[in-house]
Amino acid sequence: MKRIGIDIGGTFTDFVVADDLDGSVTSFKRLSSPSAPERTVLEGLRTIHDLESSLVVHGSTVATNALLERNGATTALLTTKGFRDLLQIGRQSRERLYDLSPQPPVPLVPPERCFEVTERVDHRGKVLIPLNMDEVRDLIPLLRENQIESVAVSFLFSFLLPEHEQKVAACLRDSGFFVTASHELVPEFREYERTSTTTLNSYVSPVLDRYLAKLERDAGLPAFHILQSNGGRLSVLQARGQGVRSILSGPAGGVVGARYVARLAGYENLITFDMGGTSTDVSLVNGHPQVTHEAKVDGLPIRIPVLDIHSVGSGGGSIAHRDAGGGLRVGPRSAGADPGPVCYGRGGRAVTVTDANVMLGRLPDGGLLNGTMKLACDASVKCMDKLANELVLPLPMGLSPRQALALGIVQVVNAHMERAIRVISVERGYDPRDYTLVSFGGAGGLHACDLARQLAIPRILVAPQASTLSALGMLTADVQRDYVQTIMLSEDIAYDLLEDCSRPLVEQGMEDLSSQDLEGRQIEIIRELDIRYLGQSFELSVPLTRDFRTQFDRLHHARYGVSHPDDRIELVNIRVRAFSLVQPPVLPSFPVGSSKADDALWCERPVVLQGTVEMIPHYHGVLLNTGCQIQGPALIVQEDTTIYLGSTDVATVDGYRNLIIHVGT
Repeated sequence: MKRIGIDIGGTFTDFVVADDLDGSVTSFKRLSSPSAPERTVLEGLRTIHDLESSLVVHGSTVATNALLERNGATTALLTTKGFRDLLQIGRQSRERLYDLSPQPPVPLVPPERCFEVTERVDHRGKVLIPLNMDEVRDLIPLLRENQIESVAVSFLFSFLLPEHEQKVAACLRDSGFFVTASHELVPEFREYERTSTTTLNSYVSPVLDRYLAKLERDAGLPAFHILQSNGGRLSVLQARGQGVRSILSGPAGGVVGARYVARLAGYENLITFDMGGTSTDVSLVNGHPQVTHEAKVDGLPIRIPVLDIHSVGSGGGSIAHRDAGGGLRVGPRSAGADPGPVCYGRGGRAVTVTDANVMLGRLPDGGLLNGTMKLACDASVKCMDKLANELVLPLPMGLSPRQALALGIVQVVNAHMERAIRVISVERGYDPRDYTLVSFGGAGGLHACDLARQLAIPRILVAPQASTLSALGMLTADVQRDYVQTIMLSEDIAYDLLEDCSRPLVEQGMEDLSSQDLEGRQIEIIRELDIRYLGQSFELSVPLTRDFRTQFDRLHHARYGVSHPDDRIELVNIRVRAFSLVQPPVLPSFPVGSSKADDALWCERPVVLQGTVEMIPHYHGVLLNTGCQIQGPALIVQEDTTIYLGSTDVATVDGYRNLIIHVGT
């Protein structure tokens, strides 16, 4: 059997192929086709032999793009009478406290497509007003008249009593609509977040369904899984009905892959740094990836478990430009894959971070992707000169205006990415000095050392699979299902009763995983409690054990710098995560070789460092054996990525041919 991981990025689509027969793990890249993402996927799959016995695990951006570009299904919302304006009202909170003209996110469903249904359940799950099904049946012609394709159903307190939603959903499905009922997707309290998530799922799922159906039909795949935003796999059948669960699947694959290669190398506490062509995604791993239930995408809350990933619009394709005040800005707009950076020679005219690295001599002049993708350096020079003439930049001794501009672009984009890492580490009480930076993505190796130096991170790990690590991570991910139930109990409740509350969720998880034809057969269950101090608005998740109170106080102190062990607490939700563990691809290990780093020396070329130009050595990464050591400054050129070492950095090759870079001050 072959297992194929596919990750669609803004610039490249990555493929990783693990062959169980010969134990090989290979990878390749193709330029993405944003207007028709399935085209690149199908082109890549056609180059792989024996597809009929393959399993594909896919990280899809289709749901994400449908949301960001607002081209999802035409959706209606059915809600309890009196709550028609729920999506428009939201939380009435300000993202920027002192913004005098705040622009709230535009709801996916406009007011004219929000409909009320007579029914009411109270906060204890008791029916106050019976459901009027005649109103629902009378709405069906109106929905058809408005060409509604998908319907979100979210009633008040339906997580306590789902019968009303069940009846409405069954009626609408019988009438041919795609339906998301909130109790099926998010059976927990917080009306706005639950309704937003339900609506979002109805909006993106039909688009993802059509995409997956086309892939299955045209590729003829016997087994097909989708990576979820929580870092676990989902069967394609379930993904079609719950597209919201894959909305951050690409970045999640990177975190899972980074954890896998780092654990093999002996590192548990990680900061993952994924710099691609369009964006940079960072996350913190303390043995296990951090999970959040309070994510937002394009300003809209999604109340499902997702890996806690912070993203910024800084990537190799981020466009540099002059702002209204005459200063240099980089991003968040990206050149993407079409036309891409100027140096790609595909008609781009906007200077990008990749063009800046070309100008600094930090990319091989032979081209990218092992020389198969030539660089149009002359075109970059012209565009860099044009932008340099528009800006007033200080010129360090010995640098030309275009070199000074390129150095400035790199420094600006590094500042954006450094700020992102501080958000998920320093601002949450974690010291970066205690972590290893795992750098991946096509552009990550060029910036990792400078970032680590600024943050005092002592070491960096760059795997041989760095450029395609998100696709590799999809093959290492376990099958996963998440369940939640709101309980709202006091801390005086007996622990045995909490176990009783979690038992239906555990049984549901066991049944769902056992009944699916999914890779992996050993099942593991994790139970958690959402807890808050009485009177608080938000909660923290801790393992469901007998000492949950102690764990909560400890976590609260670590997160916020304060805890109140004598205050009363409230048990809000019970969560269950069910895993079907898979056997990940076995990465090869290598003994210490007899060759030295000098045997991998390729050439010496001029490279702009921090204000100076020096001749520095370039090494073929594929020729570096276990035990080889390289003192910076240097460039290590892999087939699909390049690593830049500063003057005080030292890289050592470990037994898995990872580069372990010790960062100097």
